[in-house]
Amino acid sequence: MTSDRTVVAISVQPWFADHCFNGKIVLPAVETMLLLAAEVAAVHPEIDLRVMDQVRFARFLEIPAASSRVEALLECRKHEDGSVHARLLSRRQGKAMARLQEHGEILFAPAGKNDVPMAECVPAPPVTSEMTITAEQIYRELVPFGPSYHTLQETLHLSGQVAWGKLKAPARPHAAPDKVRNLVGSPFPLDGAFHAACVLGQRAADFVPFPVGFDRRIIRRPTRPGGSYRTRVQLLSRTNDELLFDLRIFDDQGHIFESVTGIRMRDVSGGTIKPPEWLQDGRRK
Repeated sequence: MTSDRTVVAISVQPWFADHCFNGKIVLPAVETMLLLAAEVAAVHPEIDLRVMDQVRFARFLEIPAASSRVEALLECRKHEDGSVHARLLSRRQGKAMARLQEHGEILFAPAGKNDVPMAECVPAPPVTSEMTITAEQIYRELVPFGPSYHTLQETLHLSGQVAWGKLKAPARPHAAPDKVRNLVGSPFPLDGAFHAACVLGQRAADFVPFPVGFDRRIIRRPTRPGGSYRTRVQLLSRTNDELLFDLRIFDDQGHIFESVTGIRMRDVSGGTIKPPEWLQDGRRK
């Protein structure tokens, strides 16, 4: 197994300031995936970026206010089978010494070793919904990110263990290389689909769930800046401290763009953030 570790200066985009947790700006999980994909593409061009396995988000990477760049480490380890394990790390200075913190990791397989089926049926949405919530209310009360991350549009429909919603990718450029953008697409639609899962999860749990990892992401078609999409999110199971989801992102004709399976969502606030009673009771205010 070979390993490469590179120091990088992450360019802080203006819209990052709208992605906050506990009063601090944090790098979105979807940006972590894009960074790792770009590093793998540069070092290991034989890798298929469209399939991401064993994805984990260990902890938030905080972005100091008013900073233009954040230093981090990108690590790639190539295994004997040709797969590449990529990690995003940072150094945290302790009292005696600096220690490495892990923020995200992905396992990529070589091109030709991934099964990426193109045909998949998206179940039709229900004729009626048990509950509907406007995007305005979601971002005001349930997913309190700033306007740059208001990717969910119009109304989110909840029926049983499933949520249906509309997504809009902002029409803004991204710093990722063209090869990566053309394969992975815009990071915003998946971020919005995670928001839908967060809302659905708040109906089922007594905490506000955030994604901490997933089993597999398959990108069949890249989402584009300015594009409109739909998402279907399904809650598969729940325990006292974890929810498990699958989701799909597709267009109005039902063409699949992305599928993410085995999404694990947990409470990362230490119990300080709770869902509102009106959502868990199924009542509108």
